[in-house]
Amino acid sequence: MEKTERLFDKNSYGDEFDAKVLECVKNKDGKFDVVLDRTYFFPEEGGQTSDTGTLENVNVSHVYEKEGVIYHVCDGELCPGKTVHGKIGFESRYRKMQNHTGEHIVSGLVNKKYGYDNVGFHLSEHDMTIDFSGELDREQLDEIETLANRVVYSCIPVKAFYPEKSELKTLEYRSKIDLEDMVRIVEIGEADRCACCAPHVRNTGEIGIIKLLDFMRYKGGVRIHARCGMDALEDYRYKYREIYTVSNMLSSKQEQISCAVTRLLDSLGAQKSEILSLKRELMKLKSQSIVYTEGNICLFETEKDMNVIREFVNNLVKKCGGMCAVFSENGNDSYQYIIASENIDMKQKSAEINSRLNGKGGGSKEMIRGSCECAKEEILRYFNVKNEVI
Repeated sequence: MEKTERLFDKNSYGDEFDAKVLECVKNKDGKFDVVLDRTYFFPEEGGQTSDTGTLENVNVSHVYEKEGVIYHVCDGELCPGKTVHGKIGFESRYRKMQNHTGEHIVSGLVNKKYGYDNVGFHLSEHDMTIDFSGELDREQLDEIETLANRVVYSCIPVKAFYPEKSELKTLEYRSKIDLEDMVRIVEIGEADRCACCAPHVRNTGEIGIIKLLDFMRYKGGVRIHARCGMDALEDYRYKYREIYTVSNMLSSKQEQISCAVTRLLDSLGAQKSEILSLKRELMKLKSQSIVYTEGNICLFETEKDMNVIREFVNNLVKKCGGMCAVFSENGNDSYQYIIASENIDMKQKSAEINSRLNGKGGGSKEMIRGSCECAKEEILRYFNVKNEVI
């Protein structure tokens, strides 16, 4: 099979073309892998997801390359030998161009300033990540972001070319792997020079803005999430709406919402502490109201805080000669439990309890804790109590 002519190498902005169908084969997913003699569809390559679009009226959902041949994954069959009209989704393509050129600027600056290499890159419809071989903190990333946007505002031409072998040997450029033949170089003035196969914008001014977002330590270096161009605008728009909504909910100015949230959390913390004290007092009063029995105690509570339940069991265990069991209801015959006894070895008893109640859990000789899925009537029957308390 002859290699596909890569029209996007010469013109990143081309979105419609005519091409001859060389091959159409049904794949294992029931779709069709179509080979054309030429294409503007960029395949998934170099960390960037592929273009999508149409060939005639057939949807192209994915594009990949193998041994120089580009395969268009189509929803329908196309006739070999026929000339078809292709159209890529240019809005998505252009956004990726903005992001990818922005990534080159950031990676070039990081390399020049800190000597770190770009060791990983992923660009999809909803995210862009850049991995570097060394760590960077927020202050350093802010500085890189400022420098990168100065490159954007300088409207520097972006040049993509295939240098001759002799020129390539003397050319300094970034590359993740060693390359020899047909190396495509993307050059952005003094900001960066890098081997790259992807489409890029003509001028850095088209990027609009570069925004470095979250970052984390990753494999001894750092992984950065970033947005450029229209994606950065949409990210800002979404976050502004969120801030606007939260500021209204808190009756606070937008620039003061962190202080308002801190006050709210402090208030909720105080309320939570007060509620916890009241719960403990309530459980204490409940335990005092229960009379002693030589048998078992079995109670069902809506309380979900198992620390409160444990204190309740500790108070109740002295009120019975057998087992004291409290089950916290999760709904649909599902429970968490704490069971204690002063006279029965609960560690030994736990296997029997879990077997009978379809549960799991364990603990010490004095107390076990776990969960079970069993009807309430079955639990009462096991503990030999007709009602919740005997």
